[in-house]
Amino acid sequence: MLRATGDNQQMVRAVGVNTDTTILFGLGLANGLVGLSGALIAQYQSFADVSMGVGMVIIGLASVIIGEVLFGISSLLRRLMAVVLGAILYRLVIAVALHLGMPPTDLKLVSAAIVSIALAAPVIKAGWISQRKKRSHRSTPREG
Repeated sequence: MLRATGDNQQMVRAVGVNTDTTILFGLGLANGLVGLSGALIAQYQSFADVSMGVGMVIIGLASVIIGEVLFGISSLLRRLMAVVLGAILYRLVIAVALHLGMPPTDLKLVSAAIVSIALAAPVIKAGWISQRKKRSHRSTPREG
C-alpha cells in the first residue's frame, strides 16, 4: 500500500484505502528507522554529538539525484542500484576534489555544485535533444 500510495494516490483512494493514514504510517516508519539507526551509531561510537548528521541529507539527496539521472528508475531494483551507484559516484567526485587539493572546508561547495549539475542534467539533455531534432527537420528536403 505504501508503494501504491507513492505511485498513484487517486488509484489507492479508488480502492478504498485512506491515503492520509498510509502517508502518515510511511513517514512514521521512515522516521522510526532513522531514529533507530542514529541510536545504533551512538551506541557503536559510545557518544553522540549534535553535529553528527550534518551533511547526511545532502549526501542522500545527491546520491538519489545522481543515480536517477544517470541510471534511470524503471523498476525497483534499478532504483536501488541507481541510488547505490549514485552514492559511489558522489563519493568518488568528493575524493577527486580532495585529491586535487581542494580544502575540506569547501566540500559543501562541491556538494552543491554536484547536486545542481545533476538537477540541471535532464533539462539540458532535453534541450539538446530538441535542438538536434529541429536541426534534422531543417536539413531534410521537403516534398513539394
